[in-house]
Amino acid sequence: MTAGLLLAAGAGRRYGRPKALVELAGEPLVRRGVRLLNAGGCAPVHVVLGAGADEVPDLPGAVTVRHDHWSEGLGSSLRRGVASLPPDVPAAVVVLVDQPSLSPVAIRRVRAAHTRGAVIAVATYAGRPGHPVLLSRETWPLLDDYAIGDRGARDLLRARPDLVVEVPCDDAGSPVDVDTPAHLPSA
Repeated sequence: MTAGLLLAAGAGRRYGRPKALVELAGEPLVRRGVRLLNAGGCAPVHVVLGAGADEVPDLPGAVTVRHDHWSEGLGSSLRRGVASLPPDVPAAVVVLVDQPSLSPVAIRRVRAAHTRGAVIAVATYAGRPGHPVLLSRETWPLLDDYAIGDRGARDLLRARPDLVVEVPCDDAGSPVDVDTPAHLPSA
């Protein structure tokens, strides 16, 4: 069992509203992220919500996790998300709500790397790390030191390359962020 963790708590300052609520082809990005994790074989799927949480539609196939301190940044959302997972979950695949072009194939690839023994598995695109990122439970306590402010697991990946397995995903979607309305892909 590998959990899915969708980080969707931010206010979307550059976008002008919470990106969880932004729609692509009539579907809120938060629902699209849940669907992505489910299609990639993750269970359970937890969604960390903060800004705009009261406006988020029902999320079938997911557990919503309210994060009242979302304004502390991405790092606090990541820590809140892993803390919400059941104790029998050995690993979590982390994705961001503002990356709607990720693929279930990339999710399955990082999960497969974990099955083969990876402690941390990170999708790469053109040799650069991106999402999804799989974090084994034994790494979660390290997030207290590395997932700070608007930094998620990036500093952990840099500090502990001995734990990281890179998983090429050039042919499995795109990790491009939707930071402004102009970045939203066409359906």
